[in-house]
Amino acid sequence: MLFLLDAAFDIVIVVVVILVIALLAVVAIFNGLIVKRNRVQNAAAQIDVQLKRRYDLIPNLVDTVKGYMKYEKSVLTTVTQLRSSIVSGSMQDKASANNQVSQALKSIFAVAENYPDLKASANFQNLQTQLEDTEDKIAFVRTSYNDYVLDYNNAIQEMPGMFFANMFGFQRMDFFQAPEEAAKEPVKVNFDDVNSPTPPAAGQPSGQKKGKGSASSGSS
Repeated sequence: MLFLLDAAFDIVIVVVVILVIALLAVVAIFNGLIVKRNRVQNAAAQIDVQLKRRYDLIPNLVDTVKGYMKYEKSVLTTVTQLRSSIVSGSMQDKASANNQVSQALKSIFAVAENYPDLKASANFQNLQTQLEDTEDKIAFVRTSYNDYVLDYNNAIQEMPGMFFANMFGFQRMDFFQAPEEAAKEPVKVNFDDVNSPTPPAAGQPSGQKKGKGSASSGSS
């Protein structure tokens, strides 16, 4: 009888240990998913900060250039209409809108080449610098965000995380992904080197004609 009691007690101990280990495993997996989701949400918030900054800069840019671009109002209208799209909707919607805004801004800066007084404006140059800085920050934060999303999505789609994700309602996150053409053609707003003269080749003075020199040496 005593032997049976000892055996039953040992079984109870084993069951309790297994339950405790299982509970700790569930807690660890759950906390891990929470940490991964929080990283995604934090990176998304940083993207929103930069998109909001771009959102705030666009009216200043439009006010600065509209006095010069009297015949390109459609370009300004386009970027103004797209402005609100970068701070609303899903992450994919924001990414698509952000790409369209980048293309519209690219058009504005290209048109600005025809207005030397606008290019020389200190306000315009300041906005150019801020927009370029914002573009760089969006690209940097987007990379971090997409890395966190990939890590999180893998965690909830693989075992054992998939089982607990379904149980606790963890949903798949969208990437902040711009179209392929935008990744290949990043927005550039630096006009310092535009239309700059091509420097002469090394060892050849400016204005010297190579053919003339060749003819002289042939005559001697």
